[in-house]
Amino acid sequence: MNETQGRVPAGQSLPRAVAAALPIYYGWVVLACLCCAGFARQGPAVATLSVFVEPLTREFGWSRTALSGAVSLGGLLAAMVSPLIGPLLDRRGSRLVLCVAILVNGVALLLLSLTPSLLVFYLLFCIARMNWAGPFELGIYGALNNWFVARRTVAASVVNLAQMFGLVAMPLIAQFAMLHDGWRAGWLALGLVVLFVGFVPVWLFLVRRPEDMGLEPDRVALAASGDIAAAPAIEPRFSRSQAIRTPAFWLLMLYTMMVYPVQAGVSLHQASHLIGRGLDPTMAAFVVSGFSLMSMLGTAACGFIPGRLPYRFPLAVAAAFMLAGTLMLPGVASAQDSFVAAGLFGLGNGAMLTLTPVAWAQYFGRTNYGAIRGYALSAQVLAQAAGPLLSGVLYDWTGTYTVSLHCLSALAGLGVIAALAAIPPRRAEDV
Repeated sequence: MNETQGRVPAGQSLPRAVAAALPIYYGWVVLACLCCAGFARQGPAVATLSVFVEPLTREFGWSRTALSGAVSLGGLLAAMVSPLIGPLLDRRGSRLVLCVAILVNGVALLLLSLTPSLLVFYLLFCIARMNWAGPFELGIYGALNNWFVARRTVAASVVNLAQMFGLVAMPLIAQFAMLHDGWRAGWLALGLVVLFVGFVPVWLFLVRRPEDMGLEPDRVALAASGDIAAAPAIEPRFSRSQAIRTPAFWLLMLYTMMVYPVQAGVSLHQASHLIGRGLDPTMAAFVVSGFSLMSMLGTAACGFIPGRLPYRFPLAVAAAFMLAGTLMLPGVASAQDSFVAAGLFGLGNGAMLTLTPVAWAQYFGRTNYGAIRGYALSAQVLAQAAGPLLSGVLYDWTGTYTVSLHCLSALAGLGVIAALAAIPPRRAEDV
């Protein structure tokens, strides 16, 4: 399994030496690198920015709306650049894309410690958020899908858990640094962590695909070991133009555009809604923490999905859990009700976030994953940005979150239907 052959591509002598020395499939080393990149990705996450809101507004007098605008603008930039990055990912691989994204984000976070004005803050933070929503997403899952076929969902679960740990750790790292030396030290700490944790392993050990090292995806290894049931049939191989001509592409796109507004809209406003329903703010915080824990459980559960189960069914189940939780939220009247609703939604949320990025490879193959996923990612980013906006506007209009939650429930229901209808397309040569 670890024997290599052929010409050694530039920069891959160290990975080849490691692969020859290890008794395990080198894909697991790649997965560890992607976990480090996923952890480092959370430096400019919204949860991380939240710990800077109070000190920045106190020192500069900026409004909360002005700070939030940097997040939205970064997402808009990601929607614009993702279709351009996708083909580059297919040609050059995730190592280049991720190294540039990590390096740029690390430097941007370091420079944020010198922020003198809102304009400079926007310039630096929007670049970091653009990388967060575009290059990181494409780079992490592009490499994962290249190295893993039979165990793709297991690998995606592991990477998503690493990203969730980063989402928990990064605000704490920033807050600890801020307690000692102020908010500027918080940005410095984040930048150093991003560069050290993310850049070094990706630069040294990440390889574009197993074929570059004379290896094969894990599908071949499983078949060779006799686990034929776990090894999928012939892998699909679509170009972007071929994929776009299939109903499955547009149904997956529709699924994405239905569930991501629900994910973002409910996640951002759930605490405010629960407090409005009479919960104590402390209890509401516990419910939100329970939601996060259940999201992690939903992510982990994806690793146990049978490899032969059609992917549209787990996608539909994830949306159905989100639908059930969202339907319950308008009527919650106690902490118990809130925990149940948040738990159901969290399970679906974690599963959806894990399954959606790899669904494109399951349906259309890994050869042109970047070009196909980059095109679809633009719609995902814009849809995700629309969810909180929809909830906020409807709340301002009606005075409660009830109408917005009903609207988000309808979107989740449409997501279930879209997933069930997304039958895998025929192989590209038959299109």
